[in-house]
Amino acid sequence: MIWRTTLLTLMTLTLALTVALSHPARAEGPRILVMGDSLMAMNRLLGGSVAQALGDTLGVPVQDQSVPGARHFFGVPLLNAAGLKISAQLTGGPWDYVVLNGYGNDLMFGCGCGLCTRMMNRLISPDGTAGAIPDLVTKLRATGARVIYTGYLRTPGVMSPVESCGPLGDEMDHRLTLMADRDPGISFVLLSDLVTQDGDRSYHGIDMVHPSVKGSRAIAARIAALITK
Repeated sequence: MIWRTTLLTLMTLTLALTVALSHPARAEGPRILVMGDSLMAMNRLLGGSVAQALGDTLGVPVQDQSVPGARHFFGVPLLNAAGLKISAQLTGGPWDYVVLNGYGNDLMFGCGCGLCTRMMNRLISPDGTAGAIPDLVTKLRATGARVIYTGYLRTPGVMSPVESCGPLGDEMDHRLTLMADRDPGISFVLLSDLVTQDGDRSYHGIDMVHPSVKGSRAIAARIAALITK
């Protein structure tokens, strides 16, 4: 009888260990997906992208699906599937947080940061309720995830392509703020005020368009503060 009890105990322990190994425990902390364009993707090869810095700050794995050059409106299906359309970057889950950005490439390449009223309205209406961005955010919220949407960096006192889009970017940030105000599960992270010192180039790379590693870390810090508050 003793050997039968011992054998049964060993079998039970083996089964429990097998189940545990096939269903590993999830790391403590929120499940986070990052989507968007090169603002998020820059410095990935250096280990210093926004997603990597966010993961380091929070101590959790962060899934990064962002793609340089990505837009909300991209008309090539094969490239859409590769993530050049931001909505196509949604994968896996469930996620506790989806962090994303996007509109810069739509304005820069879609209308040259010039006569962009129609493009802005397609992206997000003046009251923040309609357009490609609110539609995507609504889809993300329907999964149960909280959504954190970011704007873009500016560099006061330095002329760059980003600064030439600045007035349009200010209007887009205003509309995104209105969108976030409608739902406590949505947060908008303003980045236009991140660089405070006039002429400070250190938050941007040499092209003065994309963030430097320092810039990516500063962006991640603002996002992390929302997740941990």
